[in-house]
Amino acid sequence: MGAPPLPVSEARALLAMVLRTSREHLIAHPELPVNSPAQQAYEALVARRQSGEPLAYLLGEKEFYGRPFRVTPDVLVPRPDTETLVEVALACLRGLTAPRILDLGTGSGCVAITLQKERPDAAVTATDVSAAALAVARANAQSLKADVIFQQGDWFAALAPGSTFDLIVSNPPYVAAADPHLAALRHEPGLALTDGGDGLQCLSILIAGARAHLCAGGWLVLEHGYDQAAAITPRMRDAGFQEVTVYRDAGGQTRVTAGRA
Repeated sequence: MGAPPLPVSEARALLAMVLRTSREHLIAHPELPVNSPAQQAYEALVARRQSGEPLAYLLGEKEFYGRPFRVTPDVLVPRPDTETLVEVALACLRGLTAPRILDLGTGSGCVAITLQKERPDAAVTATDVSAAALAVARANAQSLKADVIFQQGDWFAALAPGSTFDLIVSNPPYVAAADPHLAALRHEPGLALTDGGDGLQCLSILIAGARAHLCAGGWLVLEHGYDQAAAITPRMRDAGFQEVTVYRDAGGQTRVTAGRA
């Protein structure tokens, strides 16, 4: 038995890319001819998608917070869940003028760039340990005309000594190594998905180190797994954070925890 057919929306997106037209044009003109090379290219893409490769990698982009972001296998595919991280971060910035923002482990840059576009007065710094990921993020910042400073390094080690911010955000690797969902994510960079352990190691590093880089009253906002809030909340309180609050994503799962220094 062959692989099941793709959803119509995915098939249309791939065909539109092969034909170098829009999906809307395909719908309006279903009689468009498809020559043999185009058909072969389309069938190759379909096979890759049926094997589990993310549609975003095949198309080369993914929408996030209403903007198109370039994506490659060097970065995670932006997900709607992470829009909750952005929304909580923006809420923490209310009332601040010219805030300083740090995004740790930026990947495609979707969070840092979105925050800069939503708050043009902000000074945004984004870091990642991966040079390949930073290349993608820089390309996205250029195409979206976002003024973001990118720095390479492992978490806080990427920062200049004494750097402080009004807001630190991160969507770190938080999937446990034993999580069965990892198998379905095999096409995405493992370094951005899991810490190789219980999924709490990177989150713990961020919580322990954040206050040294937050100004008084600054916020730490972290995305985490749906079942990790119970572990994150006491860690943030033990690290001295106040007003620790857990937020749910659009699907109703606990997804983001924020605390004030």
